[in-house]
Amino acid sequence: MAEDRSFDRRDFLRQAGAVGAVLGAAGSALARSSSRTGGRVIGANDRINVGVIGVGGRGHYVGMEFAKIGKDKNSCQVLAVADCYQKRINKAKQDLKCDDGYLDYREIINRKDIDAVIVATPDHWHAKIALEAMDHGKDVYLEKPMCHTIDEARQLVNTVKETGRVLQVGSQTTSADQWWKAKKAIADGMIGKMIMSQGSYHRNSIEGEWNWEIDPGAGPDASGENYIDWKMWLGPAPKRPWDADRFFRFRKFWDYSGGIATDLFYHVAAPLNICWNRPQFPQKVSAGGGIYVFKDTREVPDTFHLIADYAEGHSLVLTSSMANSQHIPGLIRGHEGTIIMVEHGQFERPTDSIILRPETKRARENGQFVRKQLFPDYKFGMEEQKIPVDQYDAMEAHVSNFLDCMRSRQKPHLDVETGACAQVVISMSVESYRQGKVLYFDEKKWKVTDKPVKA
Repeated sequence: MAEDRSFDRRDFLRQAGAVGAVLGAAGSALARSSSRTGGRVIGANDRINVGVIGVGGRGHYVGMEFAKIGKDKNSCQVLAVADCYQKRINKAKQDLKCDDGYLDYREIINRKDIDAVIVATPDHWHAKIALEAMDHGKDVYLEKPMCHTIDEARQLVNTVKETGRVLQVGSQTTSADQWWKAKKAIADGMIGKMIMSQGSYHRNSIEGEWNWEIDPGAGPDASGENYIDWKMWLGPAPKRPWDADRFFRFRKFWDYSGGIATDLFYHVAAPLNICWNRPQFPQKVSAGGGIYVFKDTREVPDTFHLIADYAEGHSLVLTSSMANSQHIPGLIRGHEGTIIMVEHGQFERPTDSIILRPETKRARENGQFVRKQLFPDYKFGMEEQKIPVDQYDAMEAHVSNFLDCMRSRQKPHLDVETGACAQVVISMSVESYRQGKVLYFDEKKWKVTDKPVKA
C-alpha cells in the first residue's frame, strides 16, 4: 500500500539568511533558512518519543490515544506538551503523565530527544509548526486540515520531499478499510468509467456549530492557570485585541479556519482521493451556501456546498449544514456501476460492507418487464453485491500506521501528497465562496485563477 521511502540520515544544511524565531508567512524552502537534521535512528524495540503541540479538546484526545497505544504496545511515549493556555497544559500533563509543559511550542521543536510532534493547534498554525518541526528532524502527525492555505500545502509537499520526514495527516477515517476496498473495486473495473463522487457531513448541535464553552476569567491579563499567551496564539494571523470568542471558537472566523470546508469536508475529500485511481487536484471549483440560521459573530457559513470538476472527467459534489443532521450516502458513480462506501452517509462512522450496484436496464420479454444487464460484457453480474469490510478502530489504526512508518520510512495512509489534493479542493471552495466566482487550478504552477487553465 505504501511505497518505500528510505531516509538518508545525513544532515540537511541550508543557509539562506538568519534563522527566524517563527516561520514567515511566505516561504519557499529557500526563503526559510534552517538547519535540517535527521532524527535519531529508531530501532524496532525503541520507544518513539512524542511531543503534543496544541492540547485543546482535539489535541488532548489525540495525545491520549498515542499514550494508550504506546502503553499497550510499548511503541511510544508522550514526553512533553505545549499550548498557549496554561490550564490546558496543566490538565494535559496530568492526564498524559508527562513532566514537561510549555507555553512556547519551540521548546518541544528544539528538544533533541523528541522524535515526532502531534500538531493540533488552530488551523492557521498547522503548516508553520509542521515545517519547523521537519526542519528540526521531527516526523509529524498533523491534524486536519493539513494547513490553512494552498501555498502552505505546496510548502509541506516540498519539505517532506526535501527532508524525507514522515507526515501523516490526522483524518483517521482514511485508515478505515472501506476506502481501500473501494479503491480496489474501482481499479478492478467494477464501476467502469468514474463519473461522480458525492458525500456530505451534516450535524445539528451546540458543539456542532462550534459554539464551544468559553472559560470565564481566562485571557492574556489573567494569572496562573487562566493565563493565555494571546500574541503567540495569533501568530501569523492579523493582530487583534483579545477576543475570547475568537480564541475558544476559532472555527467561526476566516483568519484561523475555513469553516465547514476545512473542518468537515476534509474528512470526506481525503478518503475519496484514496478511492480514486490516484489522488487528484481539481481543475475547477465552485461553492455556495450562507449563514442561514446561526446569526451570531461567525463569519463562516452554517450551510455550505461545493462542486469540483477534474481533468480525468469526473466531478465531486459535497454538501453540509450545521443546522440539519441528515446525511446523504457517500458513493462513487461510474458508467457501469456504483460503489457505495457509506450508505448511512457518515464518513467517520464504521460500516460492515461496501455495496456494488451494477447499472441495469428494464427490457420487455414475452410481455413482461425484466431487469437485464445494461452492458453485455460486464463481468461482475447483474445483482447488487456486498463486499465485506474489516472491522477495527480507525483511530488506533491511523496512529499505529504513523508509528510504523516512522520505523519503516514508508508513506503513511494519508501522506502529504494525498493530503494536499484534499486541501486544494476545500481551500479553493472557501475562496470560491468568499469571492463569489468559479475558480480554476493550475497544477503545474500551484496557482488559483478565475480563468480556465489551458492544458
